[in-house]
Amino acid sequence: MTPGARWLCSVAHVPSYVVRVWLPDRPGALGQVASRVGAVQGDVVGIEILERGGGSAIDELRVDLPDDSLVDLLVNEIRQVDGVAVEDIRPVAPERLDGALGTLATATAIVSAAPAQRLQVACDQLRDLLDGDWASALDPVSAEPVASSGAMPDLGWLAAFLAGSDHLEGEHAHSPGDLAWAKVPRHGITLVCGRSGRVFHAREREEFRLLGAIVDAIDPAVVGVHP
Repeated sequence: MTPGARWLCSVAHVPSYVVRVWLPDRPGALGQVASRVGAVQGDVVGIEILERGGGSAIDELRVDLPDDSLVDLLVNEIRQVDGVAVEDIRPVAPERLDGALGTLATATAIVSAAPAQRLQVACDQLRDLLDGDWASALDPVSAEPVASSGAMPDLGWLAAFLAGSDHLEGEHAHSPGDLAWAKVPRHGITLVCGRSGRVFHAREREEFRLLGAIVDAIDPAVVGVHP
């Protein structure tokens, strides 16, 4: 197993889901949600706060269930909590690393990769970390990917957007919800990740930016890219 592997062996394999919820940013709200999870014999094994503001919070809960047939019941129970909405629920492999461990494993995989493969590894790992449909290390001048993972969207539109982003107030202030990106100036590229159906929230965008900064800190000569 490589140093950056994001999977661990597990003795018991039970259905595992990530539930993204909107809830009032008030004491006890998360506890009420956790209680509803317990009511369907679910176990909250991880919590990540994706965004807070305006009296609301967006949390991502990692929930183990005894049976897949309980998913609909789980969602209905959570929705019974006043002011709570379920944005998304999706299955994940029980062995998948979440939160800070997942981010650290991604960084380790990028740094540990063979120099000639580092940008490709970065695209693969970032796409996996954020459950993206695609990720790319894009040359903003030629609008061509230096490396990519997954089915890319129209590159003309993407390159035009990134070129115009230099004039935006705040790096992601006007970004499409389904797009996360980070400039990597020493390498003359921009890392971009996209996914359909789920927007990127503040924590995910910040993780992406920081991982892009790690790539940027590596000497361009050792990844085969020359600015």
